[in-house]
Amino acid sequence: MDIWELDFEWLRVRHLVQKTFGKDALPDLNGVLFLIGIQELGRWKKEYTKEEKQDLMHIAICRLLSYDGYYRFVGRDADGWPHYDAVLPIETKGVEAQEEFLKIKVIQYFREIEAENGGLE
Repeated sequence: MDIWELDFEWLRVRHLVQKTFGKDALPDLNGVLFLIGIQELGRWKKEYTKEEKQDLMHIAICRLLSYDGYYRFVGRDADGWPHYDAVLPIETKGVEAQEEFLKIKVIQYFREIEAENGGLE
């Protein structure tokens, strides 16, 4: 994916999330990961603890990295939380490269949802 396409698609995802949730500001990567985690958990509650927020972001990252085989979904626990096993080592080095890689995977995730639902808006 070219840099301009990544920037364009990432901004599109951020605007979609902003519009969907009626927020004043565009979400950052962590905010989008948190929402993907909630989507993957499959339920919403009004308040999450700090630990739950971290767990939700971890779920999102595992889900996103499962596209390329880095993680494999193994099932849900008794409380319904998804669990993944690490399969491959992640070779992406440096914060900027990791963020870019995650943004590409977020775009892929939203495109998949769009294809399944016939659109995002």
